[in-house]
Amino acid sequence: MDPFVSSVPGRAVLLLVLLGLVSIAWWVRTRRSGTVRAPRASAPPPPDQPLLAVLSTRGVALGDRATFVQLSSEVCTPCRRTAAVLSDIAAVEPGVTHVELDAAEHMELARHLRVLRTPTVLLLDPAGHESGRSSGAMSPAQARAALTALSTASDRSARPHAPTTDQPTDETRRS
Repeated sequence: MDPFVSSVPGRAVLLLVLLGLVSIAWWVRTRRSGTVRAPRASAPPPPDQPLLAVLSTRGVALGDRATFVQLSSEVCTPCRRTAAVLSDIAAVEPGVTHVELDAAEHMELARHLRVLRTPTVLLLDPAGHESGRSSGAMSPAQARAALTALSTASDRSARPHAPTTDQPTDETRRS
């Protein structure tokens, strides 16, 4: 056995290092909880057909502005808080819909969507594309920020690009 590890001061140092690493890992995980992250693909993925099929069988129409799809579990306290936050936002924000699905009842969908923990919230644009995803409890500020980011992104993509001054327009070509 290593003399450093077998000594009392060596064990104390080892214990402190392990405690520090665990603390850092816990801090990183809780810091990201509820934060909406955009999908990794550079181009928007096609609408998720299995998800849209589940929503249509439940009679849920996509929101005109956004849809929060929350995958929850029955014994999840953060799930209840997140559901309350998203329901409140959907009630006051025009064109925003919130639907909660039980991950245990929709296990195949949860696997397909790669849901690793609950609550997981998917933010869908009006066409059904996933524009963001959050794991963990979501605060009202985080949900509103996600809506703002989605609105900003859709405003940018809907706006036609104005010609730059470097490129000739039809009017400058004629002169």
